[in-house]
Amino acid sequence: MAWHPWSGDWRLDAGMLLLALLIDLALPEPPNALHPVAWMGKAIAALERLADGRGNASAFLIGAAMAIAVPSTFGAAVWLAMLGLRELGALPTLIGGAILLKTTFSVRGLARAANHTRHLLEDGDIEQARRELRSLVSRNAADLAPSQASAAAIESVAENTADSYIAPWIAFALFGLPGAFAYRALNTLDSMIGYRGRYEYLGKASARLDDAANLLPARVSALLLLAAGALCGMPPVRGWRTAWRARRLAESPNAGWTIGAMAGLLGVALEKRCHYLIGGGFRQPRPADIRAAARLAYIVAGLGALLVIGALALRGVAAARYLI
Repeated sequence: MAWHPWSGDWRLDAGMLLLALLIDLALPEPPNALHPVAWMGKAIAALERLADGRGNASAFLIGAAMAIAVPSTFGAAVWLAMLGLRELGALPTLIGGAILLKTTFSVRGLARAANHTRHLLEDGDIEQARRELRSLVSRNAADLAPSQASAAAIESVAENTADSYIAPWIAFALFGLPGAFAYRALNTLDSMIGYRGRYEYLGKASARLDDAANLLPARVSALLLLAAGALCGMPPVRGWRTAWRARRLAESPNAGWTIGAMAGLLGVALEKRCHYLIGGGFRQPRPADIRAAARLAYIVAGLGALLVIGALALRGVAAARYLI
């Protein structure tokens, strides 16, 4: 039985990706009881309690252990599951692998959440729009003006083109399903404890590892956004210039690339109060800009899938030549 994390045939892996994308676009998310990301959250919450009452050094060591153990555990579990599926044959591997891969990303969910906020803003229901933004952003949205709520939704779409699907797909291309699951576990760790304040020490290792894991995907996502914008008749040169200027404005070493690209393509200023202003000099965003951002996100997904399939094909050629 082969040890490597892939299916053994790049065409089978490409089929998994395409089938997983079809499942994402056509079917709702599985219930939490059956969703691996929900299991990740429960595991992280249980381990987090180990740091209660601990000093800073102990909290940091526990957090570092979590940053290694949680992704490794879920990656190893999926590797074992794939070994079992491969023993059953190509069709179970394709279907089972696609179902598992689907749980590591969301294309439709991101766009639907953003467009739901847009509909509320267009209807003038700013209070409900602020509440719905909680599913998209971590900032306090309680007193956001309509233009600021639009900006928050657009920023979330831009940044999450990397986090929600391009990053797990790149991990899948490089390290198979175990890599995609390990990435999702690390990203879930960052979303739960990768903050300053209460989790300053517990989440430090997860936050730094998540930044490192997203260095390539964020830049790839920014380039895909520029390509998507060009296909839609938007100005990719302005998008690139804005992304280049924005790359150091956000606290994250990655977020500025995609947010800047989106701001430049749409020609809107995207501001997170007391943190950054990207696209200064552009107009304030409107709800209609959320629709444009969601459309770009869908195109990024299509381009990203083609890019990953190309990477899988190259891996297949390398495997055949060097027997890796």
